[in-house]
Amino acid sequence: MCGIVGYTGPGSCVEILVDGLRRLEYRGYDSAGVAIQTGGGIAVRKSQGKIARLTQRIAKEPVSGTCGVGHTRWATHGRPSDENAHPHLAGRVAVIHNGIVENHRTLKAKMIAKGRTFCSETDSEVIAHLLDEYVSAGMPLEEAVRKTVAELRGSYAFLAVTDREPGTVVGARLNCPLVVGLGAGEIFLASDLTAFLSHTRDVLFLEDGEMAIATPAGVRITDFWGKPREHTPQRIDWSSTMAEKGGYRHFMLKEIHEQPRAILDTLAGRMLPESGEVFFETLPLPVEQLSSLKKVTLVACGTSWHAALVGKFMIEGLARIPVEVDLGSEYRYRDPVVEEGTMCVAISQSGETADTLAGMREAKAKGATTVAICNVVASTIARESDGVIYTHAGPEIGVASTKAFTTQLVALYLMAIHLARERRILTRREVSLHLIDLTELPRKIEEFLKREAEVAAVARKYKDVRDFLYLGRGISYPIALEGALKLKEISYIHAEG
Repeated sequence: MCGIVGYTGPGSCVEILVDGLRRLEYRGYDSAGVAIQTGGGIAVRKSQGKIARLTQRIAKEPVSGTCGVGHTRWATHGRPSDENAHPHLAGRVAVIHNGIVENHRTLKAKMIAKGRTFCSETDSEVIAHLLDEYVSAGMPLEEAVRKTVAELRGSYAFLAVTDREPGTVVGARLNCPLVVGLGAGEIFLASDLTAFLSHTRDVLFLEDGEMAIATPAGVRITDFWGKPREHTPQRIDWSSTMAEKGGYRHFMLKEIHEQPRAILDTLAGRMLPESGEVFFETLPLPVEQLSSLKKVTLVACGTSWHAALVGKFMIEGLARIPVEVDLGSEYRYRDPVVEEGTMCVAISQSGETADTLAGMREAKAKGATTVAICNVVASTIARESDGVIYTHAGPEIGVASTKAFTTQLVALYLMAIHLARERRILTRREVSLHLIDLTELPRKIEEFLKREAEVAAVARKYKDVRDFLYLGRGISYPIALEGALKLKEISYIHAEG
């Protein structure tokens, strides 16, 4: 997934955009670039490779301004190159784009037939040409974006600027995340709120089919047809320092050591071990509904899918409810049977995983009660579900999930205990014993993390092994799958679970 950042306000746009792109580096990328409104037009600086190369380019060819957009690209259409890097400039419009334009070949052919010349192999450039066609005809950028999205097929989040409207950034979202940051006389836009946490923690999450029209005076949100949409700003508890390494060599190591605190935050305010009680303030489902559940469907992808597999053992074992686990990418394509009394639980760290979101929507359309387990407050999955359990793990920057996985397990365990109690499967005394065990978990993890030197010694011993097999039975089987995934992700050593 690409990283996108936009800014308008009194600040130094180049510095703000480059800083935002650095904070999105964890997503992975092969090129980076910025487009800045200047007094004489739009200046684009972009290059293949790391952000350091981009900053070198900017140092050689300085540019300044107070409004612009920035992008980190992970190649999908077209090889990594300077030409294929974003932003794409067509006439008087610059665009950055995350997602896929499925009908780009048809649109490109139409544009070429009209005499337009393309400079890249990407699907994204067609957006810039469509916008420029409308803007060059005298249409405001906001209206040009509306006309353009009506022609696009696929999934996207994009930001656009034109030299005809200084200080204006227009963004649109469909099936890809886009969030707006509200500052004092300045507006930030990004694919991930970590891009601007050092500037503001007041945010608006755009819904699918919505546009943001940003100027230093504020931001308006409309749907694709121009109808105003009301959004209440969300205050994010995360701070910019939480998204920094904090003295650790890399984010993953930091996040491994953050697990005890993250688990405590997941448990906080949700249980009374002594009296055997579990509380979920953001899970407003009536007791009668929980006690009459006939089936639970867990939908997730990647590491969250492994957490779901563990959750199946927990819910079936404690609450005695049949559970099926589906990959989000497969669930909606098999026309699932959703009977009355089904609860679909969508598990996603970001709350924006496209396949998981689509699976949850499919279940909801078929009549299932939907619950989200996610980390990011007010994310799309959280907003669209009937109830939500936030893990409160804080930002996870490392590519390989750590504390997000363990807090998902804790949330699933709490849910299983809660369901078991509401269905009168467990007594208060039995619930109390489970909760006491949970309170011991952070301390036990801390004790294990003190043995880091022992783990390092084992790693050195087996560093030249080419193949690893992780073995597990029952509830440990998904843990074996997750262990193998971690080794493959981090070391590129072949592993199977």
